[in-house]
Amino acid sequence: MTQQRRIISIQPGQPASDGAGVRLNRVIGGPGLERFDPFLMLDEFATDNPDDYIAGFPPHPHRGFETITYMLEGRMRHEDHLGNVGLLGSGGVQWMTAARGIIHSEMPEQESGAMRGFQLWLNLPARDKLGEAGYRDIPAADIPHLVTRTGVEVVVIAGEFDDGEQRQVGAVQRPHTQPQLFDLRLAPGSQVAPRLADGQRVMLYVYAGQLQLADASAQTVGAGRLIRLSDEGQLQLASAQGAGVLLIAGTPLNEPIVQYGPFVMNSREEIEQALRDFRDGVLA
Repeated sequence: MTQQRRIISIQPGQPASDGAGVRLNRVIGGPGLERFDPFLMLDEFATDNPDDYIAGFPPHPHRGFETITYMLEGRMRHEDHLGNVGLLGSGGVQWMTAARGIIHSEMPEQESGAMRGFQLWLNLPARDKLGEAGYRDIPAADIPHLVTRTGVEVVVIAGEFDDGEQRQVGAVQRPHTQPQLFDLRLAPGSQVAPRLADGQRVMLYVYAGQLQLADASAQTVGAGRLIRLSDEGQLQLASAQGAGVLLIAGTPLNEPIVQYGPFVMNSREEIEQALRDFRDGVLA
């Protein structure tokens, strides 16, 4: 019998506020919410009340990791001290490598309507934490999509989707953490079995509908829940009613993590240096 990945935990996020008062659901990375190497934080923002998002995220620094913002609905403008400007629209992704330092802002380009999406923080290996910063704006049209034989729509943001019948390389590849980031949209009665390498950390965030996993527990998991899975085995997902699921997987770095707000390094001394560099205006 084929071994399935085991459920380690199922957990809700916690209400949080960031930036200039943007209301969020902090899924990992808040008080009591563990990191899941190589992932540091996952935020969901989902509201149609402009008071929850209109103040946005004024200029702020980062060092030592990557941020991935995936917009389901809405418009957000990015600007940074390197001169990059990008407009994140529905279905688009912004992939920012903070590395040695970047100061950026993320401000809504709308005064009404729904804003919904995610921001994921992905750690960098020690050797790359002080490398060159970078930014990439990826519109929805440039992100590969496919529909499986069973009717599951797959948005392949990073890595490579492979279900044994179709393979599709994503918009972004990273050799160090090998992130796999898929938006799986399961139609009612559909199922999908993405192939993932043993040793990768795997999380599923159900953002809509209800998801069933083919493991020993046969649990049904509703929207707003994060599922953390074991590092080995196959993965088979199904939904009787339909579901939207963010699949997040990556290779752990197994390095020390020392974090102070927007700085993520490997030692306290490196954090203190980041604070000095920011204070002295030489972060990047």
